[in-house]
Formats: sequence, structure tokens, C-alpha cells
Amino acid sequence: MRLPLCRTLATLAFSVLAGAAFADVMVSQSNAPSLAMGAAFGTLFEAEHSAVNALPQADLTALAKGDLLATPAAPAANTALPYTQEWLANLPAPKGDAQWECLRSALYFEARGETIQGQFAVAEVILNRKDAAGFPKTVCGVVHQDGEGTCAFSFMCDGRSDTMRDASAIDQAGRIARVMLDGAPRPLTAGATFFHAQDVNPKWRNLLQTAAIGGHVFYRTTL
Repeated sequence: MRLPLCRTLATLAFSVLAGAAFADVMVSQSNAPSLAMGAAFGTLFEAEHSAVNALPQADLTALAKGDLLATPAAPAANTALPYTQEWLANLPAPKGDAQWECLRSALYFEARGETIQGQFAVAEVILNRKDAAGFPKTVCGVVHQDGEGTCAFSFMCDGRSDTMRDASAIDQAGRIARVMLDGAPRPLTAGATFFHAQDVNPKWRNLLQTAAIGGHVFYRTTL
């Protein structure tokens, strides 16, 4: 945007002029500070007026209409996520392919009672598994994986209906799934590829605990 640049230049001009006026006051007590500052303001306003008038007509029209106002954007990939209801609610309505559906379902059934951070943490584990050696290379493959006579995710083999009924929880899980599949950072679990509920003790070996968030404890391999 050009308007902030104009304002920045004007501010710098004001700082320099005001500084000069202040210096004059310090050198001689007989100087009138109000006259010096008045001259500085006059020069400032003339400079800003000239800068605005130099803008193309299209930009001036856009400024008048508010078209150049900045709009909130999703955080860059190297910054932390806000992890707030407000931020999620302001994202576009989520949609996606089969991989998005699998991640949304896993978050709904495994973590819908958790905080937003807790749900993001479970999403991290699923995507960390997809990227790690020894696991399926798709989200759906990870979610549906069987191992050692049981399912990797309990909702896949608990005998209960897999129909999602809570509209609010469905929407939130879908938004989190969309953000994570779009490449959001994964800082919460420090590379965890396993998690379990706080009230169980699976006796896992060769695993290092990396985080405890809400009702879940998170681990990664030490090998």
C-alpha cells in the first residue's frame, strides 16, 4: 500500500523538522518554540499533501472506497498458529478430498472433547506418521492402519457408529484438518508419532514423551 509509505515519509519528515526546531530551542532560550514547531507542521502537511496528490487516480479511488485496507491472513508456515476459536471461525469454510475426510473423522472421534491445541496435536501425530518411515504414506492409510491385533486409532475398531452428528465439532475438525493439510507448522508435539489418553498406561518401549496436552500424552521413537 502507498498510503502507509506516505505516512512513514511524512512521519520521518516531521521527526527531522521537529528535531531541528527542538535543537534551536536548546541553543538559544530567546527562540520561540511555537514558531519553529508551526513551521515544521506546515512543511509536514505540505509534504504529505504533495505525496497524496502524486498517487494515481485509481489508487486514490481505492483508498476512498477502502479497497486497499489489509485483510487478515493465515499465519505463515514458519509462525505459530493462534489456536483460537475466533481465528478458526474466520477461516474459509473447509472442504477437501478423501485425505481431508479421513483426517477430519480422526480428529472428530479421537479428539473432539479436547481443546483446540489438543485437536491440533492429534492432527500433528497423524501427519507425522504419514511422513515417517514405517507408516503408510497417506492420511487415510495412517488412520485405517492395523497393527498388533488392534487398530492404530481406537474409533476404527471400537464397535461404535462412525457417523458424525455434532455439527459444531464436525466443522471445527474440518477447519483444523484443512489448516494442517495446507502445510501449517507442527510445533506442539515435537515430532510425536504416538499418543494415548492420560488415564491409560500402554507400557510402550523405546519411546520418548514429548508433550502432554489436555487428555493426551504424546511420544516419539528414540531410535
